[in-house]
Amino acid sequence: MQSQATYNYKVVRQFAVMTVIWGIVGMLVGVLIASQLVWPQLNIVEFLSYGRLRPLHTNAVIFAFGGCALFATSYYSVQRTGHTPLFAPGLAAFTFWGWQLIIVLAALSLPLGFTTGKEYAELEWPIDILITLVWVAYAIVFFGTIAIRKTKHIYVSNWFFGGMILAVALLHLVNSAEIPVMAAGILTPKSYSAYAGVQDAMVQWWYGHNAVGFFLTAGFLGMMYYFVPKQAGRPVYSYRLSVVHFWALIFTYMWAGPHHLHYTALPDWTQSLGMIFSLILLAPSWGGMINGIMTLSGAWHKLRDDPVLKFMITALSFYGMSTFEGPMMSIKTVNALSHYTDWTVGHVHSGALGWVAMISIGSIYYILPRVFGRTDMYSTPLITAHFWIATLGTVLYIASMWISGVMQGLMWRATNVDGTLTYTFAEAVKASYPFWTIRVVGGAMFLVGMLLMAYNMFKTIGQGKAVDAPVLQPAAAH
Repeated sequence: MQSQATYNYKVVRQFAVMTVIWGIVGMLVGVLIASQLVWPQLNIVEFLSYGRLRPLHTNAVIFAFGGCALFATSYYSVQRTGHTPLFAPGLAAFTFWGWQLIIVLAALSLPLGFTTGKEYAELEWPIDILITLVWVAYAIVFFGTIAIRKTKHIYVSNWFFGGMILAVALLHLVNSAEIPVMAAGILTPKSYSAYAGVQDAMVQWWYGHNAVGFFLTAGFLGMMYYFVPKQAGRPVYSYRLSVVHFWALIFTYMWAGPHHLHYTALPDWTQSLGMIFSLILLAPSWGGMINGIMTLSGAWHKLRDDPVLKFMITALSFYGMSTFEGPMMSIKTVNALSHYTDWTVGHVHSGALGWVAMISIGSIYYILPRVFGRTDMYSTPLITAHFWIATLGTVLYIASMWISGVMQGLMWRATNVDGTLTYTFAEAVKASYPFWTIRVVGGAMFLVGMLLMAYNMFKTIGQGKAVDAPVLQPAAAH
């Protein structure tokens, strides 16, 4: 008798566990660099100084924590929605070990100063090639699984995950175009960017903002469209709206990057184009946010005692807030006040902590018991405690940065009657210190929440066992 096929949960388990571990590492580095701004004496050695650790923090939370969350959730949901095991399980295993190797290489090379020095720090070309190989393998596994699906329909979460995979591939290849450096006739790991001047800036922010738009938005919307309906036990509020959301989002986001370059050497028409498309982005973003929240129609009572659902709905609320604030900050006159201030840092973290981290945490809480043969996590009260600590930490973080940022912008542009500046830059820095201290507290609270999650996760794993669920047959068509 032939044994029944099972879903490939092994790679999901691996990525889910590493999501939590890398989240702790990335957020710990974040708390450290926030502390270094308040207490500069913490910049003890060159390799652990703010300038070296800051790109490590962004890479760790985006690509290690966020990346592992995307791999875990996409591998889980594409199997469940397609009623089939993963295509090419060997390649899936390669994506896990390859991605962990990339993260470790980044954690070693960035503090050593090996970087092309861009805002979203690109590593040296050998690591860039490894990223490309892993990402191609990811695409083969994901789209291969869709190709062998047992259902006629491709569920909308897979459209978002698939769009993210294709867009990130394009972004990485163009932005990472580099010229390796030869030293004494020998190829070295160092390289120069293939672009220079304002072209380099434009490529960087086309990449940078679309890393936000596709890696940190489209991919995590894939999570939202699968895990919110599953946790709520309700169908998506409007399937038609979800499809409109997808196409409007991917067509509009690609053009928004120039809003990072207002009042620079970038041509004025390019800046204006970025601003206009950023404003247009408000519509599909809010359409998706409303679609996610309205999925709870008829199930609002579940929020009272389901902390996992609390994480997901709070994430959607922050998604809505961030995608209102972003277009507003792209308006040139608003940007004149906000740019280069802590307001931008607050905006980034309302999206990063409030949206990306919370939807990831909720989704991982959903996955963990199911891939370890349990019905629930070890402790629901611990999830509730995690939720309130993380939410309060996020609010402290972004509120302090909003106040600090607006204050900085106003101090920098203040002039005396004779046209001289009212405040020195050092005075603006001094005035920012109380708010930087509050940021450390907010970030530390979020980190404590992640430590609670890790404890809960390991207790759940200890009481469960690694099991692969049998593949379900698709429901008969009506």
